[in-house]
Amino acid sequence: MERSGAALGAVLIDIDGVLTVSWEPLPGAVAAMERLRASERPFALVTNTTSRTRASIAERLAGAGFPVTVDDILTAPAATAAYLREHWPRARCLLLNSGDIGDDLPGVTLVDDTDPGADVDVVVVGGAGDEFGYPALNRVFRHLQRGVPLVAMHRNLSWRTADGLSLDSGAFLLGLERAARAEAVITGKPSEAFFAAALAHLGAEPSTALMVGDDIESDVLAAQHGGITGVLVRTGKYTPETHRAATGTPDHVIDSFAALPALLDRLAADSG
Repeated sequence: MERSGAALGAVLIDIDGVLTVSWEPLPGAVAAMERLRASERPFALVTNTTSRTRASIAERLAGAGFPVTVDDILTAPAATAAYLREHWPRARCLLLNSGDIGDDLPGVTLVDDTDPGADVDVVVVGGAGDEFGYPALNRVFRHLQRGVPLVAMHRNLSWRTADGLSLDSGAFLLGLERAARAEAVITGKPSEAFFAAALAHLGAEPSTALMVGDDIESDVLAAQHGGITGVLVRTGKYTPETHRAATGTPDHVIDSFAALPALLDRLAADSG
C-alpha cells in the first residue's frame, strides 16, 4: 500500500541500518543525504542508539561525509533524560547500558547499585553489550521485585553490525518484565512521545512528515500509527521474513536510503 495526500515536509531518519552499518556509510547514503540537505527540506536523525552521545554521533557521521550536525540528531537517551526530569526529578537511577552516554543525561542522578549503601529509585535500561551479564541482570531483577519502576530506552531485539545481527536489550527486557511482573515505560522508538518530540523539534505535523527506517515495527509501523508516512528500507536489520510477518503494511518500501530522493520527488509530483 502506498499512501499519498498532503505534500510531505519533514523527514525523520533512522541511522543504524539506514545510513550506516557499524558506522560505515551504506552505498549512496551520503549522496542522498547531501541531496536532502540541498533541498532545504527539514529532517532529523532519530535513533535508538545508546552507545554514543549526540555529539559523538554527529562527529562520526560528519567524518564519514554526512552533512549533519548535533542539532540534527535526536536520541533515545536524550528522550529518556527528558522523561526522567519530568516524572522522576530527584530519583536515583540505576543505568544498565553499554556505552558512556552521561553527557546526554543532564539532570539525571546515576547510582552504582554494587555499592551496598546505594538506594535505587528507578531502573533504566539502555542498549545491550557485555554489561548485560547475569550479575547485573539479576540485580536489576531484584530491584524490580521490590517495586522499583522500570524505564527502557527501546525494545529493539537486535541490530545490524558488520558481522551480522547482534542481540539487543529488548530480548533481555522481555525476560525481566515477565520474571518481575513489571512493565517498562519506553522512551525511544516506538513510543509515540519520541516521534512527537522529533516532529516538535522540526515544527512539523504528522500528516506532512515521513519516517525512514529498517525496523518495520519500531520505525515504520509505529510512525504510521501516529499518522506519519512510513518508508521501509531493505537494508540493516530488514529481512523478507520480518516483512511478511509484520503486523501491518508499510506505506512505501525502497531498496535503500539512496532511493529516498527519487521517492520524495515522486511524492512531491503526486501531491502537486
